[in-house]
Amino acid sequence: MRLYSGKVKSLSEELVTGLMSSKLVEVLSKAEVIRDLESVFNAYLEAEREVNDRAKHLMEVRNTPASELGRLRRLAADQKGIKIGDEMFDYLLDQCIEMLMHSGSVDEVFGEDHELRRAMRPTLRKYLDLDEALETEVRGKLKHVKEGSQTWEIEYQRVMSEIQRRKGL
Repeated sequence: MRLYSGKVKSLSEELVTGLMSSKLVEVLSKAEVIRDLESVFNAYLEAEREVNDRAKHLMEVRNTPASELGRLRRLAADQKGIKIGDEMFDYLLDQCIEMLMHSGSVDEVFGEDHELRRAMRPTLRKYLDLDEALETEVRGKLKHVKEGSQTWEIEYQRVMSEIQRRKGL
């Protein structure tokens, strides 16, 4: 599960449109609420970048093997106060709901938290699951290469970068 910066605007637009069409929120300015949601997602992406940099720095300083990167990322995320991995989904939903409750551009929130979550969940899931779709597409293009080989690693990165660039991720 991963959030791509290139999809933040369309994700925010789709979330606000969905909430408005289901009459869960009433907004003063749709554009402002979209920007508010974009700021939530961009702040998360920035925090996640900082967590990754911190984890890599800790690996270098402590001279730990690459297999410890996940543990160090979780540690850095806890220190930063964000959630990563599987917990990221609920964390982002919580942040979006919090923003809706405090935004000056949201006139009224008619839905309960669980209703807002239910309305936003499919859209957010669609955008976060792009990573799995990319993985499937890359593996499909690399069927002829033996997985785990050095050629696989190089080609995997090349094809993934190419697909991400083509899809604006």
